[in-house]
Amino acid sequence: MSVSIPVSLPVSAAAGAGALSLLWESGRPFSLALSLGILAHGRKDPSVRLGPGVAWLAFATPEGNATLALREQPAPAPGARVLARAWGPGAESALAGIPALLGDADDWTAFDEPGFTATLPPAVAETRRRHPGLRLPSTGRMLDSIVPVVLEQKVTAMEAYYSWRYLVTRYGVDAPGPVPAGLKVPPTAAQWRRVPSWDWHRAGVDSHRSGTILRSCAVTSGLERLAAVPLGPDLTERLCSVPGIGPWSAAEITQRTHGAPDSVSVGDYHLAAFVGEALTGRRTDDAGMLTLLRPWLGHRQRVVRLLVLSGFRKQAFGPRLSPEDHRRR
Repeated sequence: MSVSIPVSLPVSAAAGAGALSLLWESGRPFSLALSLGILAHGRKDPSVRLGPGVAWLAFATPEGNATLALREQPAPAPGARVLARAWGPGAESALAGIPALLGDADDWTAFDEPGFTATLPPAVAETRRRHPGLRLPSTGRMLDSIVPVVLEQKVTAMEAYYSWRYLVTRYGVDAPGPVPAGLKVPPTAAQWRRVPSWDWHRAGVDSHRSGTILRSCAVTSGLERLAAVPLGPDLTERLCSVPGIGPWSAAEITQRTHGAPDSVSVGDYHLAAFVGEALTGRRTDDAGMLTLLRPWLGHRQRVVRLLVLSGFRKQAFGPRLSPEDHRRR
């Protein structure tokens, strides 16, 4: 159970005028860094800044741009408290989304039942024990998840992070409020459509990915309505109705927008091999990964997240995937 309490705090030079504040309290453990890390696309993401017990997020809302500053506060064990401040015309909307963003609806009760825990691989069960504050966030912001996920299609993470950083820094707008230097609100659909072809190339984005992003921007009002559609085949099908968005992209998107607890990124360049080696010591393909994860149907994304958090690293063989420079095409 959690509660969100509007609070009135003294305005300081650091807080800045015009800030709205809210204290979120939960009876369950919560970790900002573990839970919101999935929202940052690289350590230099201009729209997300994460630090020990602190998170800054900048984004657009229907009412306007907003900056959200989140700080963990002391709380009686095993509960959690987070103080949220918000600036900008979208501040009220940003605070209203706090419970979903902090995984309030992400229910681990069945996962933590002793009978279910007994079925988990030791590394997964031990990681869950050490990190009970992990929750799956739900942003509800479709386009803000679609664009960086599309940028990650069929390229290295390093390339995709550079593309996102370049484009958001160049075409985003300064986040409202007293914020860390360089914090930006990602472009709106209209702003993405104004990115010229040469800047897509400078960002290292090929025409297939930029075309998918522009097609998404053309139907953004319909896509944003998908935030209210429950997880399931219908949501995936409607996301995949946009040419260029397939099952892998839909899984990655809903992991962020809907906190999908069972969403597995089939088609990922590394994931199947990672899961196979972590669970059996041998690499596998997508079909093999799904077979291995079948005993935990309904919680497969939770298992994957905990495997990643466990610190396991698969052994590297052969040459690495080389970044492809699209800017010279």
